[in-house]
Amino acid sequence: MDGPDVRAAAARVEARLAAEDRVADVWSYWSRGNDPTMRSPDGQYAVILAHVEGDATTARTWIREHVLPAYTTSEGPIAVRVGGSEAVSSQVSERAASDFLRAEALIVPLMFVLLILLYRRVRLALLTLGVGLFAVFGTLALLRVLARFTEVSTFAANITLVMGVGLGIDYGLFVIARFREELTRGAAVDEATAITVRTAGRTVVFSGLTVAASLSALLVFPFAFLCSFAYAGVLVVIMAVLGALTILPAALAVLGPRALRRNPPPVDNNGFWYRLGARVMRRPILFAAAGLVLVGVLGAPALGLRIGLPDDRVLPPTASTRQTYDLLRAHLPTEPNDALQVIAPIGTDPAQLASSLSRIPGIAQVNSPAGVFTAGAYRRAFSDPAALTSPSAVRLEAVPTREALAGTDVPELVAAVRALAPGATVGGFPAELSDFRASLTSRIPIVAVLILAISFAVLFAMSRSLLIPVKATVLNLLSLAVMYGVLVTVFQNGAFANLLGFTPIGTLDPAFPILMFCVAYGLSMDYEVFLLSRIKERYERTGDNTRAVLEGLQRSAPLVTAAAAILAVSFSLYATGEVMYLQMIGVGTAVAIIVDATIIRGVLVPSLMRLAGRANWWTPSFRWGS
Repeated sequence: MDGPDVRAAAARVEARLAAEDRVADVWSYWSRGNDPTMRSPDGQYAVILAHVEGDATTARTWIREHVLPAYTTSEGPIAVRVGGSEAVSSQVSERAASDFLRAEALIVPLMFVLLILLYRRVRLALLTLGVGLFAVFGTLALLRVLARFTEVSTFAANITLVMGVGLGIDYGLFVIARFREELTRGAAVDEATAITVRTAGRTVVFSGLTVAASLSALLVFPFAFLCSFAYAGVLVVIMAVLGALTILPAALAVLGPRALRRNPPPVDNNGFWYRLGARVMRRPILFAAAGLVLVGVLGAPALGLRIGLPDDRVLPPTASTRQTYDLLRAHLPTEPNDALQVIAPIGTDPAQLASSLSRIPGIAQVNSPAGVFTAGAYRRAFSDPAALTSPSAVRLEAVPTREALAGTDVPELVAAVRALAPGATVGGFPAELSDFRASLTSRIPIVAVLILAISFAVLFAMSRSLLIPVKATVLNLLSLAVMYGVLVTVFQNGAFANLLGFTPIGTLDPAFPILMFCVAYGLSMDYEVFLLSRIKERYERTGDNTRAVLEGLQRSAPLVTAAAAILAVSFSLYATGEVMYLQMIGVGTAVAIIVDATIIRGVLVPSLMRLAGRANWWTPSFRWGS
């Protein structure tokens, strides 16, 4: 790296970068006076750093379209590779868009086939899928308008596709099943349509409210990325409900008796789900205990959740920026590209501050106008002290070791730097990520309370019961515990990593588990609403809690199971993607849906409702005045 031909080639690369309109500053191992933190110990690799101006979207687009193709090249005796956090983000967005298109190509035809098998009617399959696509395209159109006024992440398109198709199918199944049921009972087409809208339509509205409320809680976070999911989630719910209550009933009224199966199976009031529920309710304590133990075992790994910071390894090894970072991890013991920037006011003694900062465990070197310091001692003069001073401030660069940024201790490192520089502003990529994590986690209790309170209110309004919303909340949290157990086992600890094709790093980025909590909680409550609406309807007719649960289970569980299976398949298709974030969403949400539709709804709901008896339907009475 110190030969004249290598120096000349590196100088040419620096000059090209410096001439770029969007590059504000360029520095390197060579221009920094052979800075050892910018070179590998074996002398095979060295770093050139460039600061790109502009907001994140502009910078990432320019890096993806210009820097990556133009600077992934050879220059004389050296090979040049591009890395950096914004370069990684640009490729994550690009790969996510590719995954989105692949999923779209798979989801629609697969859902169509599954719906034909379910309905035995091509028209109904097309109609149900049409409601889902109406929700998807309507939401994408509204997001495009919204993007004119605020930032919308490209990941929002992914959640729009899978939730739009999934909710469209959920609501379509429920509405069509009720329409068929009314026709089978002998109702005229107009009457069947009216009853369907009044009963199933009411359930769809309550369901939509619970899902939208869960996703709207993401607006509490002051980050455009998570807010984008809130925009997409709320809009797709609105469009799915609108399609299910307008387009679908109108089409069913036109189809009339043609919506029925040609050879419908006999009505079985004592079918599989009735018999399963009866068996569970005969021994409710045994089944409740067994279900809780099973859920507990599956969710136990969640106790080992370790929150970390994202890095390039969410990308597959074939991504060019991932390959760059793999080389850096293998050969450079320090992180000069992720130095902490300490901006201190004029009057600060740079030598004293640099000496103090360099003693912090995890800080390899501190560059200051007073010189370069390591382990508390002055080592040499800094190559360009003027670059670190201005009329109003003094800048120091605290270069961390790679080991210090590899685990969960980055916030502690940033806090240690800030503690020694109380009057200074500390920035840089590690500080930004630490602040992001702190801001994110500090709002989790608020979001959790909002989701639980709103969903409780919606379920109370639907059921007029105090116990049912409490039970539903607890059961939904149990299914989410299983989801987090899977996330820890698979994506944190690396089980099935080779099968899925990702690299575990031993921690999870907090943003996506939070997103998945909102999505999975809303969808779980979606199925709770479907089930409870039929149970409540039967209880109002019979006044018999056990009979109401069994008959409601028989009428709703097949639909819930079918809807859950289809939605789980939709989400699981994201496991075929290349970005680990999308794989997490796909696998984790699919597991939560399956557990919710089987263990929770098939075992725990009937057993707990049997144990509660008439208390399920108790509502406190309020008397005002004397």
